[in-house]
Amino acid sequence: MSYDIAKLPIQTLLRPISDAASALTRLDERIARSPVGAGWIERSHFADACASLWIDGELVHLEDLVLHDATRDIRTPTHELTIARDVLKTRRRMAAQPPGWALSADGLRSLRGQVSTVVSEGIAMSSENAQAFDEVAGGGEGQDGDDGASTLDDEFAAIDAVLARSDAAIERARQPGPATGARAREKDPLLYDLDWDEDERLEEWSGVVRQAENLPPVLQAIVAVDAWNEISVLQHAPWLGRLLAASTLRQAGLTTAAHLAAFNLGLKTVPVDRRRRRDREARLLAIAHGLMAAGELGLKEHDRLVLARKMMERKLAGRRTSSKLPELIELVISRPLVSAGMIAKELGVTPRAALRIVEELGLREMTGRGRFRAWGIV
Repeated sequence: MSYDIAKLPIQTLLRPISDAASALTRLDERIARSPVGAGWIERSHFADACASLWIDGELVHLEDLVLHDATRDIRTPTHELTIARDVLKTRRRMAAQPPGWALSADGLRSLRGQVSTVVSEGIAMSSENAQAFDEVAGGGEGQDGDDGASTLDDEFAAIDAVLARSDAAIERARQPGPATGARAREKDPLLYDLDWDEDERLEEWSGVVRQAENLPPVLQAIVAVDAWNEISVLQHAPWLGRLLAASTLRQAGLTTAAHLAAFNLGLKTVPVDRRRRRDREARLLAIAHGLMAAGELGLKEHDRLVLARKMMERKLAGRRTSSKLPELIELVISRPLVSAGMIAKELGVTPRAALRIVEELGLREMTGRGRFRAWGIV
């Protein structure tokens, strides 16, 4: 379907987009000059990735995403967790690239290829990966002799098969060319609607973004999100449109020059019935209020991190210059939670030493468990 921007309710949107721009600009200025700016940005990536899955109707715990990103999983990763990790990696990738990269032809092609790999291979292989993971974790118990050796060989063979399929998927994603034609015929019809022309829909969405170039940056981002949802560009990746809309703000350089806006975190605060109204004016207002909420929540989180850092730095008085506490403070600021394994890996200490310095810093235990514990700031 076509998306017409000729009759936008500008009068109704003027106040909301002004307030949203003000909140995002204040946040960006504070982040750019803050001692906890880098930690805040990294935390926002995790929070926004979980919020993205929430908006799409899935639940991914922040704790699981942090541990999965650090390869410290305590349970078999789900397909939803894999998607959340992809959102996290995409945000980091966009933030590391120049502001206009994500919306360029090369950027869109690269990001779209990454999404196709995760969706098609992830759905098809998630059950097989889980089976292999469970077999490796629990296989071979109660067996010995030749039976044990045979079971171990089978487990390694299953892992090799999964790795081979993953390598093949990566190679296909790296191949240039459109996703239609020969490559489209390779798609599983159980997972994809083969009549769904993603190339055409993406071109239509890009046309809408080009038409909105003369609008205020915040209004450009709002229109980009709404148009992506209405056109339904990608079958299995509605979250990519929200990240691309955040990139339009960053490309403008006026409101979010220092960070990538946490679009999903703000939209999470807006009721779903407002975000999915048939009336376009109501949807645009809901998105604007979501952006405003993203700026306000970001300011509150920043102030909380600044206060927590000052409280922890008081415990550095009288410490040796070789103390690991300053490094632990930076790690805790940049992660919603940390485990003993993560601390040991990042700081280069033993797990026992990690537990000791955690006690010295007085971090709060977040999980309430005796095993697989994790800590964070209050």
